[in-house]
Amino acid sequence: MDILTLVLIGTGLAMDCFAVALARGAQKGINKTRLALKFALAFGVFQAGMTMLGWVAGSFFTGLIAPFDHWIAFIVLAVIGLKMIIDGYKNEPTKVDDSSNFQHATSILLLALATSIDALAVGLGFAFLNIEVLVPGLIIGFIAALFAIAGVFLGTRLEKIFGNKIEIIGGIILIGIGIKILSKHLLL
Repeated sequence: MDILTLVLIGTGLAMDCFAVALARGAQKGINKTRLALKFALAFGVFQAGMTMLGWVAGSFFTGLIAPFDHWIAFIVLAVIGLKMIIDGYKNEPTKVDDSSNFQHATSILLLALATSIDALAVGLGFAFLNIEVLVPGLIIGFIAALFAIAGVFLGTRLEKIFGNKIEIIGGIILIGIGIKILSKHLLL
């Protein structure tokens, strides 16, 4: 898989991290540098780790699914992308609970876990496509870390401009990659 495709997959997956970081970065009275570093570490590690975990799980099933792997990758990416687009169109404002401290490690880890479930599915897709996972996992994790940092620092400004619509961009990217994978296998 070429580097551009990996960067686009990482970007698509990082949109959830970015959206969460935007919401948290919009909070008043927080140390944005400290929060950005915590988010970058947590989101980066979870995105990379869940991608690799998905690959390990998927590797056990590769022989059975090889004839349909491109369809599975397309469906997984399309479903994730559609979910992100639908979530982006829900006009619900991001809720920040003032009673909880989002800088607390447990909260950050839970947010990182919740936003990395999609990476698990992508890792499964990599296994079905017989793609080694170390480099893609690290790239996905690195991009998630960058998007988390950017999200925290751009929180106030971009949240006002885009709101939940930032997820639509991530969803479109993932669907486009799924179509590319499917068309590549069908046109061979």
